[in-house]
Amino acid sequence: MEVHETRVQTDRVLTIPNILSMARLVGVPLFLWLILQPVFDGPNCDGWALLVLALSGVSDYLDGKLARRWNQISSLGRLLDPAADRLYILSTLVGMTWREILPLWLTAALLAREAMLLVMVGILRRHGYPPPQVNFLGKAATFNLMYAFPLLLLSDNDSWVQLPATIFGWAFAGWGTTLYWWAGILYVVQVRRLVKADTTAD
Repeated sequence: MEVHETRVQTDRVLTIPNILSMARLVGVPLFLWLILQPVFDGPNCDGWALLVLALSGVSDYLDGKLARRWNQISSLGRLLDPAADRLYILSTLVGMTWREILPLWLTAALLAREAMLLVMVGILRRHGYPPPQVNFLGKAATFNLMYAFPLLLLSDNDSWVQLPATIFGWAFAGWGTTLYWWAGILYVVQVRRLVKADTTAD
């Protein structure tokens, strides 16, 4: 099911929602640098990495909420928001897999879904269509993964939070991965219908 937006879009760039999305993009390399410090014999900065992830999750919620409330939905925002989501997921996968916190099979499953979506976007462009709009399942999947990654990072220690963080982290990771693929399959179905309609029209 697609999220249809009926509000008027703006071409403004410097809106509060867009600034929040830009800040999230800046946080991607910062998060990656923080989480990989122990790999290169640096100090453990997991607390700061968790803070960056938490701020990213808050800004992800706020940019969409404020854009709708203040009628600041923009074409740039529609690109920045999903781009920031995907880059955070990619950087988290790289960092946490490198740290051996995430297993390779989970990383492979999520990256395979991204590769599938890139192929779909390429097919749409060949037929003159823009990339598919974010749907409800895709957003729900991202929220689940954004909860899962900090919890799984938090589980990589010997404190009392390790067990609950592991349990809840893997619960969110399971739901997030499932919804991520479900949303991806819906994109494939949508692309197939558009291409089929385009071919029939010709």
